[in-house]
Amino acid sequence: MYSTEIDVRTGNQAVVADLTGRIEKFLGEASADDGLLHVWVPHATAGLAILETGAGSDDDLLAALDDLLPRDNRWRHQHGSKGHGRDHVLPALLPPYASVPVLGGSLALGTWQSVCLVDTNLDNPVRHVRLSFLAG
Repeated sequence: MYSTEIDVRTGNQAVVADLTGRIEKFLGEASADDGLLHVWVPHATAGLAILETGAGSDDDLLAALDDLLPRDNRWRHQHGSKGHGRDHVLPALLPPYASVPVLGGSLALGTWQSVCLVDTNLDNPVRHVRLSFLAG
């Protein structure tokens, strides 16, 4: 297995960060052919999503999360910024892992799909993401 960790600067606002380009670079460095890519986010307040970006879906996802998990004081987990408890619920809805087939060295994603880090935590501006390629 070939594996590395990358840092993603998410800043102090909720973001959907497209990782696809960095993953493709990683697969090139791994001399990947056929196999499985596994992406892991070792954080209690971030998750991964596979979705279209750039056409509004990323903003729609953040808006839906705001509707579903409001940033207010209803949360029992209350350290950090206002509403931070909702950030700890996020990984139950958007898991901190994703696996994608790799065929001929390329991600077997559908049209318009991207692998994205979703981070709503305003208190942690840098995230670590573990990329692992298992050859098939």
